Amino acid sequence: MVDLRACTQCGTRFEPRREHARFCSSRCRIAWNREHAVEQLNGDSPLDWSVTALEDTVQRLGKAAEVGLAEALALISEAVWWVTLVDATMVRYHPGAYDHALAGLDPAGRRVTEGTFSGLRFVRNWMGYHLDPADFVEPGRDGETGDTPVASWAWRQVPAPDCTSIPPRSRSWEATRHQHYRLYLAGQPLGETITRATAFLTELAPCALGRRPPGGGRV
Repeated sequence: MVDLRACTQCGTRFEPRREHARFCSSRCRIAWNREHAVEQLNGDSPLDWSVTALEDTVQRLGKAAEVGLAEALALISEAVWWVTLVDATMVRYHPGAYDHALAGLDPAGRRVTEGTFSGLRFVRNWMGYHLDPADFVEPGRDGETGDTPVASWAWRQVPAPDCTSIPPRSRSWEATRHQHYRLYLAGQPLGETITRATAFLTELAPCALGRRPPGGGRV
């Protein structure tokens, strides 16, 4: 079965080439962005609120120490949710700025950045829904001071998910996310991967909203 979507701008049914594709052509994407430019520039958009919430959550994650497992997992889950929400908003509504920022990275940096986001999407989709949240993280311990900061905990290896019940295209995307989780998250400090993704998004947000030229700041 072909996975078809309706173009947000013109309503034409099309087959998406990207997970978050919303437009059937670049012409429709540009037209939609022009029509919504005013509300994006007023400094009070949903993207502004989401970025602020993301930064706040990641700061709390960075300061968390000597907390219980349940509290730590809730904070990790919240951080992953905000990262993937802001990332999806950027990809869907500001694909030009997003692609420009990726193009400005060196090849290795781009692979790590895209792989990190893909791996975090895997965590978002499976943590707490199909896999126990505790299966994803390896709590660290400091022999002198007790529990290490939550940001220093590592992502664990997790088995490939059973995707037989989802459509073929989604199944392929989910398999890729799991592969990227293994390559770019597993074994790494979770705070490091979340901070890496957050830094990219917070640098990109002003560019996406037209408040400075893309490439005008560090990404």
